[in-house]
Amino acid sequence: MVTSSHEAMHRIFQHDAAAIAHAFVVLDLPFAKPTAVEQVCVDLTETAPVERRADTVLDITTVDDRFLMVVEAQSAPDDSRPDAWSYYVTFLRNKYRLPVILVVVCHDHSTARWADAPMAIGHTSWTTITLHPLVLGPHNVPAITDPAVVAQDLPLAALSAVTHARENDIGAILEAIVTALRRMDGNEATEFYVELIEQGISHTEAAETWRKYMTADLSFFRSESAQKLREQGRAEGRIQDLLMILQHRGVAVSDAAADRIRACDDEAQLTTWLRRSLDVSSVDQLFGE
Repeated sequence: MVTSSHEAMHRIFQHDAAAIAHAFVVLDLPFAKPTAVEQVCVDLTETAPVERRADTVLDITTVDDRFLMVVEAQSAPDDSRPDAWSYYVTFLRNKYRLPVILVVVCHDHSTARWADAPMAIGHTSWTTITLHPLVLGPHNVPAITDPAVVAQDLPLAALSAVTHARENDIGAILEAIVTALRRMDGNEATEFYVELIEQGISHTEAAETWRKYMTADLSFFRSESAQKLREQGRAEGRIQDLLMILQHRGVAVSDAAADRIRACDDEAQLTTWLRRSLDVSSVDQLFGE
């Protein structure tokens, strides 16, 4: 399972195609404008009993082509990650027969420099695979410190806050976001990104600054929408756990059954199915049919 701060970063990418399309332009990424974005199941486990799960996998259709984007959040250098990332890329390439892009979103400059270097996998005398992630961090995500820019592009401002969470300019970024939010009408979209910013910087010293802003200036964002966001996150976690358990136990799950499970947003029902998944031998028994 990813931590709340990692969850925040990849949910920015999951939210909508328009936000990703604009990010492609602002960050000067080498892709055409997305016209559709669909989340792909992140469970990449095969028949061998080894769990492998990417943070986020997106199926992106642009005006020119279609490809998969694996989005990974990284808070510190970790030499074990290239092995996992190479598995994600090759597994998805073989399964879907589509180009695969690996995006690594970093919290600070040192992690971004580590992730940006070519990652060689193989023998010391011979490189078999070289990974070239597309790295997003404070080196290429702009520091959004103008409230007017925040109001025009809240998704980019949220990504800016998360990627600059350990940088000296984080205070100015958060102040600009708060200033803009005071002038904006609260709705589900703004509340969504307020919640993501809180999660995305929760592991840093900037979290205390954000909490003070929330208490003094943005308490009106502690609304039903924020609660719905938390409930949605719990439901998504149960769905992934349920599908993983069924796969590990060898229970055949048809596309229709998988769609029914993923469409369920009733937390109580998902909990019931999750308990049953430990004993059933078919999806009919899981559904009680």
